[in-house]
Amino acid sequence: MAGTPRVLRAMNDRAALDLLLEHGPLSRTRLGRLTGLSKPTASQLLARLEAAGLVVATGTGADGPRDGGPGEDGSGRRGSGTGRPGPNAQLYAVDPTAAYAAGLDVTPERVLAAVADITGRTVGEHAVPTPGRRPAEPVVRQVTTALDGAIKAAGLTRSDVRRTVIGTPGAFDPTTGRLRYASHLPGWHSPTLLDELAAALPMPVEYENDVNLAALAEQRLGAAKGHDDFVLLWNEGGLGAAVVLGGRLHRGFTGGAGEVGFLPVPGVPLVRQVTKANSGGFQELAGSQIIPRLARELGISPIPDGSYTEVAAAVVARAAADIDAAPHRQLLATYATGVATGLAALVTVLDPELIVLSGSALISGGEPLRALVEAELGELAASRPRLVLGAVLEHPVLRGALESALAATRDEVFDTSR
Repeated sequence: MAGTPRVLRAMNDRAALDLLLEHGPLSRTRLGRLTGLSKPTASQLLARLEAAGLVVATGTGADGPRDGGPGEDGSGRRGSGTGRPGPNAQLYAVDPTAAYAAGLDVTPERVLAAVADITGRTVGEHAVPTPGRRPAEPVVRQVTTALDGAIKAAGLTRSDVRRTVIGTPGAFDPTTGRLRYASHLPGWHSPTLLDELAAALPMPVEYENDVNLAALAEQRLGAAKGHDDFVLLWNEGGLGAAVVLGGRLHRGFTGGAGEVGFLPVPGVPLVRQVTKANSGGFQELAGSQIIPRLARELGISPIPDGSYTEVAAAVVARAAADIDAAPHRQLLATYATGVATGLAALVTVLDPELIVLSGSALISGGEPLRALVEAELGELAASRPRLVLGAVLEHPVLRGALESALAATRDEVFDTSR
């Protein structure tokens, strides 16, 4: 077939670049072993990638066994000798300056932006506070100010950034372009907002639900790595879930899959007109806002100052650290039952392999809370998925936005078939 050698070379190039990202600097011998390519072919590949500006020589290091050692014989064929360690060899790595991508995490309180190089290392970050019910400045300016601040912190210009992914609560309806399920995010509901942002930013921009991005971060880097079917339950400003089936995010027809805060559950009155109320049964039963109230009812004091999400995380963390105290144990048990009640509905419908608990109100409870939720879920659901705490603890939504932007950027930059 015409073009097949070029396609095969491009496939080998991409495999080599992915291995360099996974393992860090490698010698041509080590890269050859990992790819199954001969040393001459691996040398040609590295020379090609170096000329393309995708790979750089980074110094020298241990090269493993000499030719004729384990895995090779003197003729270059795979063998099973017992050679001595080889001398230091030239190491190669993905050139971090080959491309850059950006991610933004938008909440009612702030817009946080970061820029990462092609290897995934964050090189610049900037936050723009947005306090109050009304935006202090137009949304487009909030986004561009945050992004430009991160770009400046990285020592770059806008033209250096290939792609940006913006994470928000709710989801942009694919038929109307309007943000749904996030009435608490001021300024983001204009029908022309996406066009305005596209005009203001010189790179491709994608939008994703914040909880979906947290799940993506866990799938790529954290507790869900290697899992194709899992649910991530998020509890911070609001309750939400991300559903990953067959390795892919399930977003639903309008992007609303996982808006579990609206889920009717036993134990609380039915909430009607849920989108206008911006709440629902599961949110009222197990959302962060119930924690301070529950602490007061149980006589737990002092209640720290801060937003209800900050207070909830602090109270849950204190209860987990002193779970032998009766009020603390009762608080965690009540909270765990509420969380498990909503999870039971998800488990019954989806039967996932894994559930990841994330967001400050769940992570702060640590293993004591996780164990209580798991025990309650075992009583309420027929199947018993493994329950784990999220492992991406620092800005998981932002990290997921960067991972999403980097995946598309690598597909573009690492394609050597053209």
